[in-house]
Amino acid sequence: MAATQSGIFLYKGKNRDGKAVSGEMSGPNAIMVKAQLRKQGVMTSSVKKKPKPLFGGSKPIKPADIAAFTRQMATMMKAGVPLVQSFEIVAEGVESDKMKEMILQIHEDVSAGSGFAPALRKFPRHFDELYCSLIEAGEQSGSLDDMLDRVATYKEKNEALKRKVKKALTYPIAVIAVGIVVTGILLVKVIPVFAETFSGYGADLPGFTLFVLGISEFAQEWWLVILIAIIAGVLGFREGRLRSPKFSDAVDQLTLKIPIIGNIVNEGALARFSRTLSTTFAAGVPLIDALNSVASAAGNAVFRDAIIEVRDDVSTGLQLNTALRSTGIFPIMLLQLTSIGEESGSLDEMMSKAANHYEESVDYQVDNLTTLMEPMIMSVLGILVGGLLIAMYLPIFNLGKVVG
Repeated sequence: MAATQSGIFLYKGKNRDGKAVSGEMSGPNAIMVKAQLRKQGVMTSSVKKKPKPLFGGSKPIKPADIAAFTRQMATMMKAGVPLVQSFEIVAEGVESDKMKEMILQIHEDVSAGSGFAPALRKFPRHFDELYCSLIEAGEQSGSLDDMLDRVATYKEKNEALKRKVKKALTYPIAVIAVGIVVTGILLVKVIPVFAETFSGYGADLPGFTLFVLGISEFAQEWWLVILIAIIAGVLGFREGRLRSPKFSDAVDQLTLKIPIIGNIVNEGALARFSRTLSTTFAAGVPLIDALNSVASAAGNAVFRDAIIEVRDDVSTGLQLNTALRSTGIFPIMLLQLTSIGEESGSLDEMMSKAANHYEESVDYQVDNLTTLMEPMIMSVLGILVGGLLIAMYLPIFNLGKVVG
């Protein structure tokens, strides 16, 4: 609860050498901030809460921010900077007030004698159990700098993979959205101009033209209802994903069956599985616990359920590669690398190689999809716009033939 009640305070004062100092510190109130600064040898002349911006608010903390924070902390620790001082240095370079407040709160807890991992666990929304467990393992083994470096690499690669998969999913949606917008504008704004011209045509209009005019009249009358229905559908889909596990699982299953996109999502899940298992196993996390973390980080319900099944099989004494094979969803290459890793005692290294392979594969496929979608966008727009224009000019062409 302390984390949610604290805020960021601006202070001014003098240090032990009599030099003027100023800065920011997180705390529950001004009195506690003054007391904390006094312990650090700073005699404050003013402490006041940092005002909120008039317009908008602080940007929310994103997973990419956590990845950057982890990398910065790893760099500081590798350079020999003490943990407590590392928080101060990293916080100074953060632009987001919410991120800075969280870092300063963690700094305050660690300065008061709390461990790094317990301080992180106060923010479960941003630091999941996998993250906290790895940091805790690093603290206990005395290799926090190495563990932070390993976690930073894991987070960076995971975020890069998410961006690639998101890019692959966004492109088809962008094509559909652009097509709908362009078609809507033509039907509501452009086609009615032709309709007025054709009203005094005095001859039968071609069937294709009549069909387009009918669609235009429908769009003009019901455009608001159509727009509301589209927005409601998008919002309903998002809420369904969040609130209904069955609906979310069904979407995950369907996504894997979509041509091209499904293969990218599938290999993205394999990359996350391999990377997470490699990171946890290298950190000394027991295989059963590692599989629990891998299941939660799978990113797809099909793989999540399969990994839970693997965990149950491994807990009965079955080898990992045999348990993976029994699910029927893991490819031969991954099974072979897992088998080699188990036999040679280098499972973390083999999983890292598998993760690199699937991440490169996702990168390659997303680039290909991007290259493919660019002419496809032009083709779709060309067909839509060209078809509507042809429908409008057909009567003019026919009139020319009659006059000729």
